[in-house]
Amino acid sequence: MNKWIFCTALWMASAAQAHEFWMTPDRFSPPVGAPVALSLWVGENLVGDPVGFGRPMAASLRWYSRSGEVQLKPQLPDNLQQSSVAMAFERAGTQLIVLDTQPFTIDLPADKFTAYLREEGLERVIAQREASGQSAQPGRERYRRHVKTLLRVGGQTDSSFGARTGQTLELVPLADPHLLKPGGVLPVQVLFKGAPLEGALVKVWNQRGSQLNVLRTRTDAQGQSSTALPWGGVWMVSVVHMVPTTDGLGQDWDSHWGNLTFEMPLKPTGR
Repeated sequence: MNKWIFCTALWMASAAQAHEFWMTPDRFSPPVGAPVALSLWVGENLVGDPVGFGRPMAASLRWYSRSGEVQLKPQLPDNLQQSSVAMAFERAGTQLIVLDTQPFTIDLPADKFTAYLREEGLERVIAQREASGQSAQPGRERYRRHVKTLLRVGGQTDSSFGARTGQTLELVPLADPHLLKPGGVLPVQVLFKGAPLEGALVKVWNQRGSQLNVLRTRTDAQGQSSTALPWGGVWMVSVVHMVPTTDGLGQDWDSHWGNLTFEMPLKPTGR
C-alpha cells in the first residue's frame, strides 16, 4: 500500500471505533524563529498513527495570535502524502492553531454504534434511536473534526489561548493552561454553533509514564466544565456532539469532534 492510499485509508476509518483525532507540534514551547512541525494523529488512548496533512482533508486551517488571524490552508500541500507541516513563529507569545476538517462518512453495525455512543456520553442519541425504532439499524454517520493546539513561543504567553474561532464545535479554555500550577483547575467552555452546549461529556487525557489518565466531567448550562490537572505535561481535551442530519444525503447523524492539546509547564510562566 503506498503512502497516499495508507493516509487516505486512515482518514476514512478514523471514526470506526470512536477514535480520537488530535494535532500536536513536535515541541510546544519553541524559541522564537525555530522550526516547528505540526502533525495530525488518529488513535486511541493517546496512541496514534500519523495521518495525511493537506488541502484535501482541510475545510480550514487558521493561526491565531495577538497579531490577529492568518489563513493557512492555502499553504498546505495539495495531497495527503505529508504527515506534518512546518511553521516558524517570529514573535513571542501564545500561538493557537485551529483545524476544521472536511466531512467524512461511515456506517457502523448497530451494536458497535450503540457502544461508541455510550463511550462518548451520547446517551441522548441512544434514546432518540430507541424512540424512533432505529436501535437495530446501522449507524450512518457523517463526521467532522474541529481541533486546536496551543504553543508558547519564546517562553511568553498572552490572551490568544482563549480566542473564539467560530468552530462548529469549539473547546475554549477559560484560563491560560500555560499559567496553571500542577494541581490547578482548568475551566473550559464547549460551544456548538456559538452557543453553550449543556451536558456534553468532556474528557481530559494525559500519559504519565506508562499510566494513561482520563478525567471525565459534564458541562453545565453555560457549557462549562472544570478539571483539576494534577501535574504538568502534555494534556488533551476532547468532546463529541451529534445531531440528526437534515439534508437527506444518505447519512442519519452529523457528529462533531472537538479537541484541544497543550503542554502545562511544571512551573507557571509569566506573560
